[in-house]
Amino acid sequence: MKKQTAGRDNLGEFAPKFAEINDYVLFGQVWSRESQLSLKQRSMITISSLIAAGNFEQLKSHLQMGKENGITKDEISEIITHLSFYVGWPKAWSAFNVARKIF
Repeated sequence: MKKQTAGRDNLGEFAPKFAEINDYVLFGQVWSRESQLSLKQRSMITISSLIAAGNFEQLKSHLQMGKENGITKDEISEIITHLSFYVGWPKAWSAFNVARKIF
């Protein structure tokens, strides 16, 4: 996995500790545990969690990362369709609007 700098780039001056934890702990230590879960699996889980919680601001970057990690257009469509029955139709609709711009 490539080194993550989003925390530092976006919040480094405003919230340096949060940025450090984002880049070095979350993406450095947690996401790097590929022998437990692949990057593709982690992306699927993260994308599903973001949709379920309605966190669409972060969804765009995670969909892009998921695409880079091997998630296909057909897979993301199936994931969102499946989620629609568990997290709500409006959240799925919003997620599709974000996903179709990425895929």
